[in-house]
Order: sequence, then C-alpha cells, then structure tokens
Amino acid sequence: MTKAVGCRLNNLSRRRRDKKNSVKKPNKKFVFLDRDGVINHDSPDYIKSWEEFEFLPGSVEAIRHLTKNGFTIIIITNQSAISRKMISAKELDHIHLRMREACRARGGSIRDIFFCPHMPEKKCDCRKPKPGLIFQAETKYNIDIPGTAMIGDSAKDIECARNAGCGQAILVQTGNFSKAMRQLTEKNIHPDFIARDLFDAVLQITGHE
Repeated sequence: MTKAVGCRLNNLSRRRRDKKNSVKKPNKKFVFLDRDGVINHDSPDYIKSWEEFEFLPGSVEAIRHLTKNGFTIIIITNQSAISRKMISAKELDHIHLRMREACRARGGSIRDIFFCPHMPEKKCDCRKPKPGLIFQAETKYNIDIPGTAMIGDSAKDIECARNAGCGQAILVQTGNFSKAMRQLTEKNIHPDFIARDLFDAVLQITGHE
C-alpha cells in the first residue's frame, strides 16, 4: 500500500540519533527512485489516472535488473496534485497498485512508496528537496542511508539525496534534465553521475552486471 506521509521530521530526527547509538545497521542494498520523469513520462498537467500513466522506455527493465541484483526499491515522490484537488489519495493508490503490478509481472519489485501530498507553500518537511520522506523510509526499514543511492530527474531529487546523506545522487536525462542542471549549477550542487535514463543509472549502481 502507498503511504501518505506527514511532517514529523523533528521526532524522526530524534529517533535517528537514538537508533545510531543503539541499533547496528543491516548490510542491505536500498535504492530510492523518483517517479515522474524517471519511471514514467512526466506531465505539466500532472498524472491523474492510470490511463495517463506511461512507463518510460527501459524503466520496467531497470526495476527488474535492480531486483535481480538484490536491491530493495523505494519510491520517493512529490504528489501535490492531491492538495490541488486534481486527484484523490484513492486514485493515487490505484495508480501505484497498477504500476507495481506491471513491474512485478516483468520480474521487478517495488517495496514501498512514500509521497508528499502538499503544495510548496505548505513548507512541510516531507516535500523534496527536504529529506523527510527518506527519513520516514529509514525509520521503517532501518536503512543505512550512506549506503543508498537516489535516482531522479530534477534538482529537488539531487538536493534531497544530499540533504538526507545518500551515498550516491544520480540525475537522469529523461525528465526535467535541462532545468535541473541549470538549478543545480546555480546552487553549486553536483550529481555523482548523469545517466541517459533509469536503466543507464541502474547499470552504474550495479556495476554493469
């Protein structure tokens, strides 16, 4: 099931500090993926139904390759269309259910999906580039964040990875690449790798296996 995530970053931060002092991190491979512009075609009008959802070429195969190589996949996505009253949480759940089913049918597995439903004006802690969603995932799955990678198509994704402390931040060229590079350059933030698409990014992570 998709998880609606609120803004509880202060409590999460305290739990993260306590956990670092008391719990040994597992040696498990996690990858965070943005959704729109990485897995599926983005739209300036938002993706409001399964009928509007279209996988980008090679993205399902990339998810299968990650799964085959032992990676756990978690999606981290801003979905302000909910607050804009353009889509309901129920409809978003349906889109994500169908997306996961399609990936599973091809041998891929998406473990969980964390999304922020808020508009930018809300100034919440869960909307990227803030790292709240990643910290939610860290708490739920006991993730070693420095051992993770984040793949996205926007400056917000790369900034989120840096803010959370992910080991790798990979920018793909399939979504908002030109805008992302301009914004990142202005802020003097650099991705670790620029990939043609999700599959190219996955090959970078898995060592071209």
